[in-house]
Amino acid sequence: MEYSIQSLEPSLAALRICFSYSEPTKKKCFFPHEWPFKNHLHILHATHLKHPCLRNKPQNPFCVRSFTLERRMALKAVHVSDVPNLDQVQENAALPLFSSRLIPQCVNIEESDDTERGFKFGRFVVMGHRGSGMNMLQSCDRRMKSIKENSILSFNSASKLPLDFIEFDVQVTKDDCPVIFHDNFILTEHKGELIEKRVTDLTLDEFRSYGPQNEVGSEGKSLFRKTKDGRIFEWKVEEDAPFCTLQEVFQKVDDTMGFNVELKFDDSIIYKEEELKHILQVILQVAFEHAKERPVIFSSFQPDAALLMRKLQSTYPVFFLTNGGSEIYTDVRRNSLDEAVKICTEGGLQGIVSEVKAVFRNPGAVTRIKEARLSLITYGQLNNVPEVVHMQHLMGIEGVIADLVHEITEAVSHFRDSAIDCEELGMFAEEGKIQVKTKPRFSSEELSLLPKLISEFIQS
Repeated sequence: MEYSIQSLEPSLAALRICFSYSEPTKKKCFFPHEWPFKNHLHILHATHLKHPCLRNKPQNPFCVRSFTLERRMALKAVHVSDVPNLDQVQENAALPLFSSRLIPQCVNIEESDDTERGFKFGRFVVMGHRGSGMNMLQSCDRRMKSIKENSILSFNSASKLPLDFIEFDVQVTKDDCPVIFHDNFILTEHKGELIEKRVTDLTLDEFRSYGPQNEVGSEGKSLFRKTKDGRIFEWKVEEDAPFCTLQEVFQKVDDTMGFNVELKFDDSIIYKEEELKHILQVILQVAFEHAKERPVIFSSFQPDAALLMRKLQSTYPVFFLTNGGSEIYTDVRRNSLDEAVKICTEGGLQGIVSEVKAVFRNPGAVTRIKEARLSLITYGQLNNVPEVVHMQHLMGIEGVIADLVHEITEAVSHFRDSAIDCEELGMFAEEGKIQVKTKPRFSSEELSLLPKLISEFIQS
């Protein structure tokens, strides 16, 4: 028996473990069960994995035929009518699997010069979170502190992978320059004292004075970062890089790489419409001047900003970001997936970017989102688990934003290879799609195990 555990965040480390069996296990072996299938991936509840040596025996192991890694199987996505009970599998319901950026990035199912509702990605997409992945300075995983997030270096590193989009955060400085930075505040140390300043209160020159500098021999202010629980860490990564502007990103990153531009606003501030309009117009001016033929999506957690961006232009799709109720806000529009659907349909937005746990807690929302002709992609740490990403593909979700971009793009490539290896392969193009005309080789009962298992993951 071989096993491998991929190192993730401590909270995720137990979520992914693969057992490869060449023969069914015997009753006296580690697992006191005799499995009827060979070479299948087994996913176990996180609470069973107390130690890397796996000394604790699982009480309820699952055998998941549809996530086979050792043996190629024909897989396809099915639109969910009632997850987790997938009683019916529609013919030809699949989103095409991920492929290279040489294929057109996205399509509109409405034949119009404007971007109307009905926008769809041409295939299942993987987006690099803040480029090659966010920095989690408190993490013991080196991959989360490898390359400076939201930097040209990170974006170009991600461009070397078979990604279609990178996601990054944009704020506008005091002197009206869109810059790439996630947090509302930037921290430095002066004479032993931490100094915190709001990014939007800085000029461009002041913003650039932090961290590594473009000029050889120049040294910027030290950088620190505060976590959500209030802990403060020095911002050190293996490959550091200077901060950058939105214009520089358009000019210096591979022009075939799509951009998911998150419009960042402070949740604690109530913005007037005139203020929002000015900020968005400054960002749009850069996009119109430098985007050229690059695929661009705008997204925001701020409902009024998302709606206003849609009113200001019809060139680029606008998606509404939501955590689906994981946190409760005074603005009820932010508190559920159903509210997200409502704001999108009423405001003419093209899609939703949801925290992945919210989708698994409310899988029926996927059907309602599809019926509203909205696109759906997800974000969150669970998207660093390949099996969870695969489950979303099966549910009809159109893409994921992930930190471990190398691992996730590689896993999605395996899904694609499995589909290509299908014995009953019948591929045809329709509205920019490639569909696999076949039924899946696993039963609805087997497929229904996966949402139940992931439900246990999100409860852990």
